[in-house]
Amino acid sequence: MKPTTDYQGIDSCQSILDNLATAVVLLDRELRVRYLNNAAETLLGVSAKRIGGQRLPDLLPRAEVLHQALERGLTQPQQFTKREMELPLPTTGKQITVDCTLTPLAHVNEDYALLVELQQLDRMLRIAREESLLAQQHAMKVLVRGLAHEVKNPLGGLRGAAQLLERELPNEELKEYTGIIIGEADRLQKLVDHMLGPSRRSEQQKLNIHEVLEHVRRLVLADSPPSLRIQRDYDPSIPELLGVKDQLIQAVLNIVQNARQALQDDGTIVLKTRAQRQFTIGQTRHRLVLRIDIIDNGPGIPKEMQAQVFYPMVTGRAEGTGLGLSIAQTLVGQHGGLVECKSEPGRTQFTLLLPLRDHYEGGNPQHVPH
Repeated sequence: MKPTTDYQGIDSCQSILDNLATAVVLLDRELRVRYLNNAAETLLGVSAKRIGGQRLPDLLPRAEVLHQALERGLTQPQQFTKREMELPLPTTGKQITVDCTLTPLAHVNEDYALLVELQQLDRMLRIAREESLLAQQHAMKVLVRGLAHEVKNPLGGLRGAAQLLERELPNEELKEYTGIIIGEADRLQKLVDHMLGPSRRSEQQKLNIHEVLEHVRRLVLADSPPSLRIQRDYDPSIPELLGVKDQLIQAVLNIVQNARQALQDDGTIVLKTRAQRQFTIGQTRHRLVLRIDIIDNGPGIPKEMQAQVFYPMVTGRAEGTGLGLSIAQTLVGQHGGLVECKSEPGRTQFTLLLPLRDHYEGGNPQHVPH
């Protein structure tokens, strides 16, 4: 745009402002938009020609925090910044996170009241969150492997001693107790093996991710009442994935079963697939990434548990082992991917991000500094 007045100061800087990565919006005393640069058009999803002269609060009616900041900017002479502001966008229905800096201009030019700068943070916040998950996953893997090693050795000795004792016992009734010891040792051994994950890396092969999802869907529906619904929203254009089919089935099954238990067999689970280009996982940018969303309309995960859902032994159910999500994260991690979680009452979404390998797109993954 194209300033709506003949103010030469803005005119002369327009080419500079239009090439900034930061969104810049210029408002008058009535908070009407007098100018916005190209980055602001892209961020807000609006055309400068169409919204020139309209009030910014009217363009973003659900952005209450921004409204309060704008009112404060009209009465405060100093520049200030609101960090990590949630900004709902009516044009797309999405909510983004921005740093918002407001600079009062009334003392510079009476035609203008506020200079608003919006710096989108979603990508940086997502990378930081993913790095935290990856670090968490690595730390837990080291901890669990160390703990499992310490547990496995005594378990083997305990089981061996119970077997030797069983052979020496003259009374068959007493052997019932050694049988319990051996059975419990075997159960703990299996639990430790589950915590460790697969003992070796299986050979990866080309597979259709929708065959994996359909297999999981059939398994869950076969063991569920009709009140549980599993809907599909697949992108048929997604290419084949290089992976281990059994491991991906187990990862998806663990998450879907978790959703089913949260719903108590009465609700809706959505399986959704999409491909995303030039997508970053952690600090690695991939040309093409497969995104699998598993969404349920259950009660949600308590906020105090959301940061810990991928820890082993963390569960909100008395009968749960707390290993399902941890194992899913490990299995997806072995494919170079990551599992993320967002939850609020009525909507819990687990997202599996899996790189689609280079031979589909050409080129190599890139390390992305930030």
